[in-house]
Amino acid sequence: MKDSNFLKANNARMMWHPMTSPQDSIDNPPKIITESSEVSITDIDGHTVVDAVGGLWNVNLGYSCQPVKDAIAQQLDRLPYYSTFRGTTNDAAIELSYELSQFFEPDGMASAFFTSGGSDSVESALRLARQYHKLRGQPGRVKFLSLKKGYHGTHMGGASVNGNANFRNAYEPLLPGCFHIPAPYTYRNPFNETDPERLAQLCVAALEDEIAFQGANTIAAMIMEPILGAGGVIPPHKSFAPMVSDVCKKHGILLITDEVITAYGRTGAWSGARLWGIQPDMMCTAKAITNGYFPFGALMLGHNMVETFDNNPDARIGHGYTYSGHPVGAAAALACLAETKRLNVVENAAKQGTELYQGCLALMKKYEVIGDVRGGHGLMTAMELVSNRAAKTPLDAASTAVIQEATYNAGAMIRISGPNVILSPSLVLTDADSQTILQALDTGFNALV
Repeated sequence: MKDSNFLKANNARMMWHPMTSPQDSIDNPPKIITESSEVSITDIDGHTVVDAVGGLWNVNLGYSCQPVKDAIAQQLDRLPYYSTFRGTTNDAAIELSYELSQFFEPDGMASAFFTSGGSDSVESALRLARQYHKLRGQPGRVKFLSLKKGYHGTHMGGASVNGNANFRNAYEPLLPGCFHIPAPYTYRNPFNETDPERLAQLCVAALEDEIAFQGANTIAAMIMEPILGAGGVIPPHKSFAPMVSDVCKKHGILLITDEVITAYGRTGAWSGARLWGIQPDMMCTAKAITNGYFPFGALMLGHNMVETFDNNPDARIGHGYTYSGHPVGAAAALACLAETKRLNVVENAAKQGTELYQGCLALMKKYEVIGDVRGGHGLMTAMELVSNRAAKTPLDAASTAVIQEATYNAGAMIRISGPNVILSPSLVLTDADSQTILQALDTGFNALV
């Protein structure tokens, strides 16, 4: 490893970073993280903080999960790679497909299609949705519906169903036939509705209206996050997902839940679908499936998908990735799933999530810059920052940067997305860790006073 002077001198000089401009990374060099332990990270200058981002929503079990590290090392020694394309497979992938089908059986899932990550899982779901309808003699079902503010990765298909212009404008024209309905976002919505239950009804009515306008027989699938994550942690009313599910079933539209963030305990339930009591047709998963230790994902397929493909001689899947079912990733996922269940992380996610949510509500009473606090479902919390609470004017980027830096210096890494502070720490967070995050945030907000 090169010394710190070399690393600082070359930071962002020959490397483009996601979700920012190359020049911004040069002007504001990214923090160089060099070590980690439990739920904390340490930068190149030796400054250690609690990671309230959880890597990127994915390090559910923290940075010291030895069973997963051991599984990776052992698999590398035994079989570091082999393809799962037609004619070959590996033992770890077979075992993982069984364990995942058991884990997601309450959600109605029966089989897995392995990918390299969340964007791949979304892309696979969109492709297979179209193929499903072709196999059933409805080739005209090619359109997709999704929510505004939703996030579904960065591939061309995922960007097309994304509901945030920041991930779309620079790459348009995108996939045709993608349409967005209002999100159940009580703080900002076109109906000026603040009652969550009533807003859910209005959004579902908008969904019905869009289906009628497009024609149900032209629509392949509806894709949505059970709780919108990157869009600012937007949890819907408990009635929303069941109503959407019912509408999709009524019109023969597949329902895809994007569980890249919400699966494996993040919400205080084992999946977002289970949180709301629905059974989708497909579930996109990734991130926490290997605790972030290896790039891997799994698209879970419901019984109707499996039956349609299994019973049709023309159902050749012309889609896949070089690293689909990678044996090292599968071994990591097996160990991660076992540890996730052993620790029963949903209980701690619910407990610590409540503590962080209540702590953020207390900060809102103290600081006018916090316009809204959202959360209450596991370790997913956001604070939307404003310069004028009455007018809901989003706080400018320079001010949010001050808060982020002061919070980091005080002991917690947080994520800023637009005017939102997003908290998504590891699910093994302790009481002391939660208090460190809240105290650091207090210091961060105080830096603006």
